[in-house]
Amino acid sequence: MTNAIRPQPGILEIALYQGGQAQIAGMPNVVKLSSNENPFGPSERAREVFLRSVHQLHRYPSTDHAALRQAIAEVHGLDAGRVICGAGSDEVITFLCQAYAGPGDEVIHTEHGFLMYRISALAVGATPVEVAERERTADVDAILAACTKKTKLVFIANPNNPTGTMIGAKDMARLAEGLPKQAILVLDGAYAEYVEGYDGGKALIEARDNVVMTRTFSKAYGLGGLRIGWGYGPQAIIDVLNRIRGPFNLSTAQLDVAEAAVRDQDHVARCRAENTRMRAWLAESLAEMGVPSDTSTANFVLARFADAAEAANCDAYLKTQGLIVRQVGSYKLPHCLRITVGDESSCRRIVHAVAQFKGQR
Repeated sequence: MTNAIRPQPGILEIALYQGGQAQIAGMPNVVKLSSNENPFGPSERAREVFLRSVHQLHRYPSTDHAALRQAIAEVHGLDAGRVICGAGSDEVITFLCQAYAGPGDEVIHTEHGFLMYRISALAVGATPVEVAERERTADVDAILAACTKKTKLVFIANPNNPTGTMIGAKDMARLAEGLPKQAILVLDGAYAEYVEGYDGGKALIEARDNVVMTRTFSKAYGLGGLRIGWGYGPQAIIDVLNRIRGPFNLSTAQLDVAEAAVRDQDHVARCRAENTRMRAWLAESLAEMGVPSDTSTANFVLARFADAAEAANCDAYLKTQGLIVRQVGSYKLPHCLRITVGDESSCRRIVHAVAQFKGQR
């Protein structure tokens, strides 16, 4: 690269994103618990629609996503005209940064928040501002204190990844009310389906003009491989985002499968119930061995070890047993391992292996 050819400001500050490991050299049958995937996969309805989609591969997809937006609206009680769909919720996050932040602007995220907030801010030349959390939970007072006239976006993952913690409706409302008038609160609800009765921020959005939520089909719906997400917010903001959304950003297969998936809420309920059961068992079993975790509201637990060395050594031992979890040093939690809640067999294997590592069995 010559001095004359340079990328936009901020881009070279972005470290390449590292997804959860999926393979172990020389070990063919591994249990992957590193990416918070649904161990039960998508619903049968979604699978059937995907198989039929092969007959439409030569056709361009819908540009307005009307059928999927309508299905999302019906299931969640929303206004379909205020739903936007993207290639995963990551793309909707990118749209928000592209539309509302740039050089000289600030984008707030929390200390242990999802890495894409910082990456998306830097990609548009904005300045990411990290705010300390309180015991691995978003601190509303600290966020409000960090706001300035330059603040354009505030990202909160609720439940948060990788901690699994979340803040309640009153704190979310207080945060939205206290933001500077030019700022948008973005509630990332990638794991919202795992919280019984949680609306992802819907009520707050309906009451205000400065709140947007993002959601995904990658977690509870078991469609991570298809990359489908959506957002919901005030009409004025959604209209702006649709101006920069590519007209064919989702394929026909993505649109049709997601529609089938969102209409099969029985599958989501079954996955949520089993996740809740095994999450509690996994957390309690680890705690009994001296490996605590905060109360998780997602489909993973953040296991805390004595120090970074113990966490790394445990991770290495788990790999010898064919078990892949996620080191989270990049989230400033080097003494922790994030463990996806798998099916019962996978959870029992993890507990057994950690116990062996700790010398308790």
